[in-house]
Amino acid sequence: MNGWEEWTAFAAQQIVDAGRWRAPRAFDPSAPEGLVSFASNDYLGLTHHPAVVAAAHEALDRWGAGSGAARLIVGSRPVHHELEAELADWKGTEAAVLFTTGFAANLGVLTTFAGPDTLVCSDELNHASLIDGRRLAGAPLAVYRHVDAAHVDELLGANPHERAIVVSETTFSMDGDGAPVDKLLDVCASHGALLVLDEAHSVLGPELGADVPHDVTVLRVGTLSKTLGALGGFVAGPRRYTDLLVNRARSYIFTTASSPADTAAALAAVRVLRGPEGAQRCARLRANVDRLRPGHPSPIVPYVCGSEARALEAADALAARGFLVTAIRPPTVPPGTSRLRIALSADHTPDQIDALAAALAELFPASPTRS
Repeated sequence: MNGWEEWTAFAAQQIVDAGRWRAPRAFDPSAPEGLVSFASNDYLGLTHHPAVVAAAHEALDRWGAGSGAARLIVGSRPVHHELEAELADWKGTEAAVLFTTGFAANLGVLTTFAGPDTLVCSDELNHASLIDGRRLAGAPLAVYRHVDAAHVDELLGANPHERAIVVSETTFSMDGDGAPVDKLLDVCASHGALLVLDEAHSVLGPELGADVPHDVTVLRVGTLSKTLGALGGFVAGPRRYTDLLVNRARSYIFTTASSPADTAAALAAVRVLRGPEGAQRCARLRANVDRLRPGHPSPIVPYVCGSEARALEAADALAARGFLVTAIRPPTVPPGTSRLRIALSADHTPDQIDALAAALAELFPASPTRS
C-alpha cells in the first residue's frame, strides 16, 4: 500500500468492518423538545449555574477569549493563580498547578515522575490518559488486578527498579466503583512508593482523609470539566512536586494556557461546591443515585450488555423513549463488556429518573451484571 489515500481508506475500513466506527453527534441540551441527557459528566449541574456563567462572562470581558501564550511565556493571568490557590486549599495540599485538560495533567505527572528507572503499578482498568502517560515516560509497567491492593503489595515487593509509582483512579469512569484508597496508602508507605490518584469522577468519594501517613507522598489529579462543569485539569500536592511539574511537564510548558473564561468559571464552581449550596447539590446527587441503584458509590451506573450490537440497540431504544444514554464500546471497555453508561446529575428530577428506570426495566428485565 503505497499512498496515503489508500492507507487512510484501509485503516478507516478496518474500523467500519469491526463495527466500531464513530462520529460526534450534535446535541443541544437547551432544545425544549430534546432528549433528557443521562450521558454528561456535569454531575452537580454547575455548567449552567448563574454564578459560574457570570464569572465566565466577566473574565471574557476583562481578558478576552484566549490567554495568548503558554503560562511560562505570557499566558498566565491573575485568575489562573487564584484558582490554583483555591484548588490547593480545597484539596488540603501545599499547592496546585493547572493544566488545559485532565488528560494533559495525567500526561504531565507521569512523564515528569516516571522513567526507565521507575516502576509504574497501574490498575488494569485505569483511564487511557494514565496508560498513555506511562507509555510516554518509557517506564516499566506492572498491571495489577482491579482494586487489588494486595496485588500491588506483591508487585512492589518484587520491584527491581530504583523507585515506584502506584497509579489509580479513585472512582473508575466506566464501572463507577471506587479504589481502596486507604489500603493503597498503606502499601505505598510500606514500599516508599509515590501514589498518584486520578480523582476526576470522585464527586461522591472516596475521599482522601486527613490521616495520610506522613511517609507517603500523594499527587491528586483532577479535572475542572466534570464535578466543576468547566474545562481544564490540575495536580495538587506538595509544592516541590508541583513546581517540578511547572518546569518539566511538557503538557504544561508547551501549550497555551486555559482560557480566562474557563478558569474563572472553574473558580466560581469550586466556591459554589465548597459552600452550603454545594453540600445540597451533593446530597441531591446522592439521592438520585440511590433512586436508580441504591447504595451505588458514584453517579456512574453501568448496564453491561456484552456485545456492541446489543449496546447500540439499547441506546437507540432509550433514545426513542426520550433519553440520551451513550453506548460504550471497545476500545474504551474490553471486548464483550460493551455497556450503557448512565451518568446521573444533581439536576435530574425524580420523575426523570423514575421514567428512565422504567425504560431500563423493559430492556434489562434481570438485574444488570457488572464487568
